[in-house]
Amino acid sequence: MRLGRHRAALSTEQRRRQALGRGALAVLGVLALLGGGLFAVLGGAGALCAAREPVLVSVAAAVDVAPVAMRAAERFNRTRTAAAGRCVLVQVGEQPPATVLRTLIGERAGVLRQRPDGWIADSSAWIRLARKQGAGALPAGQSVVATSPLVFATRRSLAERFAVGATEMNWRMVFPATVRGRLRPTDGEPDVVRVPDPSLAGAGIATVAAARDVVGGGAEGDKALTAFVRWAQAGSAPDYRSMLAAVDDRTFWRRPVVIVPEQSVREHNRRPSADPVVALHPREGTVSLDYPYVVTATDPAVAEASRAFADWLRGAEAQRLVREAGFRPGEEAQADAPRIRPTISPEEIDAALQAWSRLAPPTNILVLADTSRHMAGRLGTALEAARIGLRLFPDTTHMGMGEFAEGIGGAAGFRTRVGLGPIAEPESGSLVRRAVLDGLTGTVRAHPGRGSTLHDAILSGFRRVSAGFREEMNNTLLVFTAGRDDGGGLTHERLLGLLHEEWDPGRPVQIVILAFGDGVDREGLSRIAAATNGSLHVAKEPGEIIDVFLGALARRLCHPTCGG
Repeated sequence: MRLGRHRAALSTEQRRRQALGRGALAVLGVLALLGGGLFAVLGGAGALCAAREPVLVSVAAAVDVAPVAMRAAERFNRTRTAAAGRCVLVQVGEQPPATVLRTLIGERAGVLRQRPDGWIADSSAWIRLARKQGAGALPAGQSVVATSPLVFATRRSLAERFAVGATEMNWRMVFPATVRGRLRPTDGEPDVVRVPDPSLAGAGIATVAAARDVVGGGAEGDKALTAFVRWAQAGSAPDYRSMLAAVDDRTFWRRPVVIVPEQSVREHNRRPSADPVVALHPREGTVSLDYPYVVTATDPAVAEASRAFADWLRGAEAQRLVREAGFRPGEEAQADAPRIRPTISPEEIDAALQAWSRLAPPTNILVLADTSRHMAGRLGTALEAARIGLRLFPDTTHMGMGEFAEGIGGAAGFRTRVGLGPIAEPESGSLVRRAVLDGLTGTVRAHPGRGSTLHDAILSGFRRVSAGFREEMNNTLLVFTAGRDDGGGLTHERLLGLLHEEWDPGRPVQIVILAFGDGVDREGLSRIAAATNGSLHVAKEPGEIIDVFLGALARRLCHPTCGG
């Protein structure tokens, strides 16, 4: 795989053979472009390096800190620093933390060709996660190279507009408007707050931690966090540069705000603009990203050389480069530092990363809508709420929809309206599934003269999801129903028997039932859901459907230890 932007692309063994064969390191002073990789001077090693084979140290650095780490490596290499009697030469490569993590813990897919000798991540959370997942040869400590607080960034003109309306940036803005008690943002609020992808960037992990800290724990906090994760997935971005470019783009969002490190705003504003991006601090206090250096080398001599570079990065010359690049110093106190939210500890950040990992995997979901007479007067409102819920699913979702009532779709009383498949792709024609589903939420109607085929429909839907099982996804049958079956097909006990026979713990499909109205058979429906480790949620009013839906998704936070 391509290793990313870096200062040298030859393997360690190849460079050692070159150095030995030529007797000097003059070749390292040549600039060349080869295979898309950028080669640059790694420093004048002088007579010391010419006398003996140098110790070559490969450092993987997060995307935003890599440029300054590269400049620091050039300066360091000119110092002719020695380790174990040999000079040290450092090369820095730009690498996403997740790729380095996978490499260190021994995964085989999506990894680097070679294990790095040092790692500068964009959050200590990555280092702690690597240790928890069994990464070998990681020493107990690490040194902080730089810091940068998270900020809410927007155009200066929008910041002035928010100020006029007395709108302060706050962490609750990362949640969809439904969590804040309304269907959509007001004109005085951002119409979108985009966050970095927590699976790729430390700023995203910190944002999840701040979101969890604001809403707290318990059932209500879990539902709010679930809404945040769904909302963030739909609008997250892979890197800070593209997020800030979106702030300048006025063709889609009218009032965009992005959560990024302060340094990325300073870097973005190096380009002149009539309406520059400004950094605003959340009123509750922010989270500061640290950029830790950890030695990852397994060879003792290389590990010593890697530590030498780590020590140099904490010195005056390296820290001056850090400040020039827009970062704050690594470990010294700062008089102008923003207020840090004190309740977000490293443990809270680690828990947030775990929560994201449980909530974020994509969903393969078939939605069944009860269109029997029992839903008359309720279905329209319920589907309108479901329409809002549809926005919480990212484009990685697979989704389909069916309806059930007596006399439709054959003997089973089940009819497919949208086949199960990628939500961002069309099933047929030109409209993608998301658009078709959105339209159906406004056109599907209950049939006043038809009874319910609930039991038969659940079995049909369960079998469809099982047949289309996706290993990398959460596979779910979601049933909207008034909770009654009119006895024209499978009995309750027969349905339970078949579900117990057919449910495969190696290919688990969960049945989640969202029931509302009078006369819901809670005990019977609970047994159906429990047969697949699913859940039943009852809403007294159709408008509560979003709340109970989020509660169903939030069960991923406690699975498999959730209560009934």
